[in-house]
Parts: sequence; C-alpha cells; structure tokens
Amino acid sequence: MNKFGDLKTKDIAELEDIARKVRQKILDTVSKNGGHLSSTLGATDIIIAMHAVFDATKNPFIFDVSHQSYAHKLVTDRWDKFDTLRQFDGLSGYTKPKESNNDYYMAGHSSTSISLATGAAKAIALNGEEDERVPLALIGDGSMSAGMVYEAMNELGDRKYPAIIILNDNEMSIASPIGALSRILSQTMASPFYQKFKKKTKEMLESLPNSATYMAKRVEESFQLITPGILFEELGLEYIGPIDGHNIASLIETLKLAKEMKRPVIIHVQTTKGKGYEVAEGAGSSKEHWHGVGAFDIASGDSLKKPAPVASTAIFAEKLVELADNDDKVVGVTAAMPSGTGMSSAIAKYPERFWDVAIAEQHAVTSMGPLAKEGFKPFCTLYSTFLQRGYDQVIHDICLMNLGVAFAIDRAGLVGEDGETHQGVFDISFLRAIPNMTIFAPSSNNTMKLAMEFAKDFPTPCAFRYPRGAFSSQDEDNTPFELGKSRVVTKGSNILFIGYGNGVGRAEEVAELIEATPTILDLRFVKPLDKKELLELAQTHKRWYVFSDSVKMGGVGSALMEFLSEERVYDIELTTFEYEDKFITHGNTKLVEESLGILPKQLAEKIK
Repeated sequence: MNKFGDLKTKDIAELEDIARKVRQKILDTVSKNGGHLSSTLGATDIIIAMHAVFDATKNPFIFDVSHQSYAHKLVTDRWDKFDTLRQFDGLSGYTKPKESNNDYYMAGHSSTSISLATGAAKAIALNGEEDERVPLALIGDGSMSAGMVYEAMNELGDRKYPAIIILNDNEMSIASPIGALSRILSQTMASPFYQKFKKKTKEMLESLPNSATYMAKRVEESFQLITPGILFEELGLEYIGPIDGHNIASLIETLKLAKEMKRPVIIHVQTTKGKGYEVAEGAGSSKEHWHGVGAFDIASGDSLKKPAPVASTAIFAEKLVELADNDDKVVGVTAAMPSGTGMSSAIAKYPERFWDVAIAEQHAVTSMGPLAKEGFKPFCTLYSTFLQRGYDQVIHDICLMNLGVAFAIDRAGLVGEDGETHQGVFDISFLRAIPNMTIFAPSSNNTMKLAMEFAKDFPTPCAFRYPRGAFSSQDEDNTPFELGKSRVVTKGSNILFIGYGNGVGRAEEVAELIEATPTILDLRFVKPLDKKELLELAQTHKRWYVFSDSVKMGGVGSALMEFLSEERVYDIELTTFEYEDKFITHGNTKLVEESLGILPKQLAEKIK
C-alpha cells in the first residue's frame, strides 16, 4: 500500500510536504543502515514530480544505476519496509522488479538507462501503445561519461521513438554562465507553439530555393548555439532546460510538456547533491564521501563505524605510490572510483601518470594498451563487478597483443549490502578463458605487497584480486611471488586445504575447527597452476577441499579438476566451497555467508 496515495491527485504544497517527509525518512534510515545518500536526496523532487505525472506501473521508470531510487521506493509501496533497506532479506538498495511491480528493471551499473528506455520504447511501439505509455529514464551527469549513453541516444534520436530522458545534473553546471537566457530559449523551443511553427516552416521551406532554406536553418541554429542542448539536438533529441530540479511545480509542468511532444526528449535538470541535509551539501571532497556511506550521526555527520583492520585497498594504495616513487614507468588508471580503488594518493602525487577517466571502463582498459606497448607499466584498477564492462577490451586490446597491463581487481568476492549487481564473484571464471592472461592472488597484507611487486615486473597481461575490507589471513610470509608457484602454509597429512586469495584465511579458520591436521596450500596462481607441487601432494593427500571467494563454474575448483583430468589422476576426492550457480543477494556479509553455508563452522561440519 502506498503511504501517500496517488501523487497525481496532490497539489504542489502537498507534494512539497511529501518530499520533505521522504528526505527525512531517507536520512533516518541511511544514517542507521548505510547506503547511498547524496544522490538520492538530490533526486527526490524529480522522482516526486515523475509520480505526480506518470503511473510507474504502466510507464517504465528506469533509474540509471538506481542507487538514487530510494524516494521512488518510498512513494510507491515500501514505506513500512524501508527500515530494512540493504539488510539481509530486506529491501534492495537498487530497483528490483521481484520486490515491487513499480520497479521496471534491475540496475546497479551506470549508463544503461537510455539503452533500456530505447528498448522499452521499441516494445511499446510494436504493441501500439504509444498513446498510453512512455518510458522515462533518470540519469546522472556522471553516467553521461560512458559511451553506451551516446550509442543509445544516437539510435533513439534517429528513430524518434517517444521517450523522456531526465538528465540530473548535480555537478557539471553545463549552462551556468547563461542559465537564465538559456532556460527561456530552451523552454520556448520545446513549447507546442514553437514545435508546430518549426514543422510548418519546414514544410514551407521544402518548396523554396536552397538559399532560403539555408538562411532559415541558420536562424534556428543560432538559437541552439546559445543553449546547452545543441549536442542533444544534433543527435535528434528535443532539449528542454536547464530547469530547477528542486522546483516541483516547474518539473511537473515540464514533464507534462515532454509527454505531449510524442518524441524523444531530454530534460536537463540541475540539482544539489545531498539536498535537505546541510552536512552532505558541502563542497569539495566531502561530496564523494557522502555518495555512499556507512552508519553516521545525523547531527554531526560523523561516522559510527567501529575501527576496522587495515583494508586491502589501503595496502594497495600505499604500495602503488611506493612503486611509482621508485619507477617512473609505473602508471595507472581507474574509472570514476579513485577513492574506492585506492588510487587517489597516486593521482594526487603523480597527476601526469595516474588518471581517472570517469565511468568508462572500456576506455580505461584499452587506453592502457599503448602505454604498455611504449614501455610503461600500467595498473588498471577496477572493482571486479566493473571489470565485466571492459571484458572485450581485455581480450581484444590487451591479451591479443600480449601487453603487460596489470589488472588490480578490487572488491573481489562478496561485497555485502550492494548485492547481486556488485558481488565480485565472476572474474576468475571470465579471465581464465583468455589466452596470454596470468592470474594470481595475494592472501594477506604482506603478500599483497609481494603480488604487486611481481605484477610490476611481469611483461605480459596479468590480473590479481583482493577483497573488500581486510584479508582474513594474518600471514606475514615474505616469499616472493614466482610465476606458477604455490606455497605450503601448514604441513599436515591426508587432507589438503587449497586456498586461493582470501580463501586462504578461510581455510586457516576451518582448520582450527576440525580434529585432523590438514595441509594448507596457498595456491597463489590459478593460471598457470603449480603442477609439480599439486602432483606431489596428490600422492599423499587424497581429499582436497577448495576455498575461494568465487563461483564454482569456471573457478578454482574447475581449474583443479581440469588439471587432474589432464594428468589422469583419478583417485582424488575434490570438494570446492565456491559459490553455486546463482546470483547472490544483498545483506550483511556474515548473514549472506551463513545463507550460503560457507561460514567456517558450517564448512567444518561438512568436512567432518
């Protein structure tokens, strides 16, 4: 049941009051549960206006990334459940059709919304429903940095399917120098009178000499040149804006206008990130901080997180600067996540050698190829889930050329509250199939540094993964990484625990809970495998257990089974505790692990 009823029946004062209540609910909940804050506060008025004009169960509401959709959840059917946001068995932090029929599509990666809207518009046209339905896509200015957006706009503008794209501009201030004039001109050019006039003029000019047509076009283009919408107009989209994204009356009026145009329209809306919460509205670096937060004190804005062990990302950040200090050939790239991936320090110290290329993973990967070819050592640093977006580039532009780019894969394994769209569980499987790719993983803070030293000097493509948060193993081994070499952590008998990456720490925890004394092997390399060591262990250890934060299909267990089959070793009983073939839900990591049956005590019972 919707707490506020049908927003289309409310007047402006009521809608503004609803917006205030929604913002307070978001603030109260996120301060306890953590989540995305500044973007969703900034988009609240836009979402209220969308619901005041359109029915979300009939018109596809498509949210780019969808982490800004909290207000959408609150004004549909999830007010009473909102306190469970991002918790295990609770509401997702993203749109999710299984959660509500008000959610059209599931999305957690950026820059997909206009493609989705184009597809929805095609389906609506094929069903003959253009007069009844129109897709709406809400996209942030940051997402506009990805090429997929322009591919979609290019087709949408060419085919003229009715669709409304709302560009939520909260940082770029595209037209601030001439905002007032631009707003008047843009709204005039999008008005029914102007559009009708333009159509009639075009029909008339078709019968006139070319010189007259040329002069008329120049007049129209001169108006477009002093608006920020010329790019969109050239792509075939009608442009309205910029308008105030916190003026609900203006938003409603504009949406109604766009609805009547029956063409693809982009509405340029300017908003303030963190709107309604003064602490989050601050300028500078604090804005990135308030994008995604843990629990915090509302009054002060101070984090309520308890001190945690040093995260693997922090170790990466420190070591990367050290490598760059000692070798001016070390360079690096990230895609809109300099803080999240730990590359901020390197960018700050060496801005000419480390780059943030915005939300453009494909470009990030490909652009590092020529640097490797020219003798530099690129570290391409991406979250596991986002590396998926550059998969073709890894194959075609790096591995095919056998170039020495090192892929530093952050957030490998479970990531907790972000859920299905962000779990970093596929990278081993999809990279292992690529020729020329070497794949390895550190298991502790110290081995992280050793892995990076190996990667720096490795001449061909390689990838190493590490978890969100801290490593579970405290191992301080100083054995350098050597291509295809594993390391025995603990010597035992009969039972072999094979750990890969953060799985080594899990193997150590499980070993403490069983009566037997297993041999624990830090596999280090999943491609190539340490065949010599594994064949020797196969002579004395007939039960193998695999620990890795990755999916079973194509994962570490698969690599070992393929190896045993190739070597015709048939007397090994191999069990892998990798993830089953299904998408993994959101929630506290420990609760998610318990639901998967992979907590150390659960694994110990299975082994017993």
